[in-house]
Amino acid sequence: MILTAHQPVYLPWLGLFHKIALANTFVSFNQVQYIPKDWNNRNKIKTAQGGSWLTVPVLKSGHREKRLVDIKINNDVYWQRKHWKSIFFNYQKTPYFKKYADFFEDIYLHKEWHLLSALNDTMLKWFLDVLGIKVTFLDAGDFDFKGHKSDLVLDMCKQLGAKTYVFGALGRDYADLDSFKQAGIKPLFQDYTHPVYSQSYGDFISHMSIIDLLFNYGPKSLEVITRGQKEF
Repeated sequence: MILTAHQPVYLPWLGLFHKIALANTFVSFNQVQYIPKDWNNRNKIKTAQGGSWLTVPVLKSGHREKRLVDIKINNDVYWQRKHWKSIFFNYQKTPYFKKYADFFEDIYLHKEWHLLSALNDTMLKWFLDVLGIKVTFLDAGDFDFKGHKSDLVLDMCKQLGAKTYVFGALGRDYADLDSFKQAGIKPLFQDYTHPVYSQSYGDFISHMSIIDLLFNYGPKSLEVITRGQKEF
């Protein structure tokens, strides 16, 4: 089994989907501590003025000490309609907006979300399905993984029976390679080169949300995500 994991993030960037596509099992690691002003509750879309943040408001009482799985959305702020309007206004003329619009309209106008991780995981599963990335999707909350950083990843690999683990590029900073070697588990490190593709509104801007690519390239999005990337 080839395993990878990541914390639930909002409207992820392309690199996350490349990393997941390298594996056949993915763990949504929602047990980590929530990080304010990170990617857990925000990401960027492209507008005529450049990159623009879409941020899901969260209840701030004690959120710095809470696990991501426990973070509640602040629904006193009318963020859902605002996000839908931003997406509609900026992408309605893209080639594949109509193909995918119903999903986002339903997410933002017809459902109420209380937990940030539930929103993120629901959207991630849909993105993976639409992109054609076939993986077993697991929730870290269903297990009792122990340790910190490298030891935590190693314990997760052992409990799930993984023979290979795909780290992000930053994994090189903390992975204990000797421990993985002793356990008979092969560590791989993703090196993602962001592709350039056609966007609305002039010059290309990298590191936008997956929706920017999806609305512009539709069924060819995975081909764009993976083209020219390093193969292990």
